[in-house]
Amino acid sequence: MSIIFKKGLISWSKYKKRILPWEETRNPYHIWLREIILQQTRVEQGAAYYQKFLKAYPQVKDLADAPLEEVYKNWEGLGYYSRARNLRHAAQQITGDYLGIFPEDYDEILKLKGVGEYTAAAIVSFAYDLPYAVLDGNVYRVLSRYFGIDIPIDTTAGKKYFKILAQECLDISAPAIYNQAIMDFGAVICKPQQPLCNHCPFSSDCIAYNTDRIQELPVKSKKLIKQERFFNYLVMSDGKNIVIQQRTEKDIWQHLFQFPMIETSDSLMTLEDIEAASKNILYPIKESKVYKQALTHRNIVAKFFLIQVNNIELKDNWTKIKTDELDTYGFPKIIRDYLSENNNYIY
Repeated sequence: MSIIFKKGLISWSKYKKRILPWEETRNPYHIWLREIILQQTRVEQGAAYYQKFLKAYPQVKDLADAPLEEVYKNWEGLGYYSRARNLRHAAQQITGDYLGIFPEDYDEILKLKGVGEYTAAAIVSFAYDLPYAVLDGNVYRVLSRYFGIDIPIDTTAGKKYFKILAQECLDISAPAIYNQAIMDFGAVICKPQQPLCNHCPFSSDCIAYNTDRIQELPVKSKKLIKQERFFNYLVMSDGKNIVIQQRTEKDIWQHLFQFPMIETSDSLMTLEDIEAASKNILYPIKESKVYKQALTHRNIVAKFFLIQVNNIELKDNWTKIKTDELDTYGFPKIIRDYLSENNNYIY
């Protein structure tokens, strides 16, 4: 059955292959860059960042030598900022441990910071045509439906089972073509919701389709419960200067910048709450609408309180900067959304 599947997939790819917004490349640095960017990111959004990073850092050494704050700034809007931090760290590994030459061995690539089995397989298959099967969300979905597998994909046993199956299905004579084809097939035909089963060349053999289990597969054992967090930002400005601080704790958005913030447990604050919390030292003059940002494990609910100040004592890791310098700092998306709508009030 796997032989029929791999031949059919290669055949489908010749005519139905998804056209990606970047040119096909064998450059391992380019492949690594795009694969890291595309983790947790849609192709449409990731393509622009891929081009931005290649322009800013055309060689691995350029990325390795870049200041971390600059890398964060170029990454701004993609989320999961640990990816950006790991990207720069891995670039430094390549320049330091491999003399700037991207490693060709799968196990050596796995040693790079932030590189897992999927990314390593993608790099060696696309750059060097080595026979390593990729296993991402698209591949899990295609294989579980076609073969009717109900082993949870988020368990140790499930990951091991699908890794073996993916390798068995791999066309070792054309691993790059096959890997791209199965990922494209999952994105274009065997989609998570509303898959195009009527256009699927495998519908007659697909176990999930023929047993009416399309929406049941793949199976996950753990149900994701999102935590809701409430952030109250203090936008303290005298019109020319504004107060910001850097997030230093091991939490979301580590090392990014924000306005001084009060986190509350179950709801957002009001103007009166801010005055009371500051013991009537701060007098907010404007309260923003509610802003929201959905992360993988959390939903962020935020409000911004504009506070006009003449002189304020800086504390903790507060920093006063010129308001026209805001664009040079890396902020989470939720703060960028606020700034894009409220610059007139701040200046």
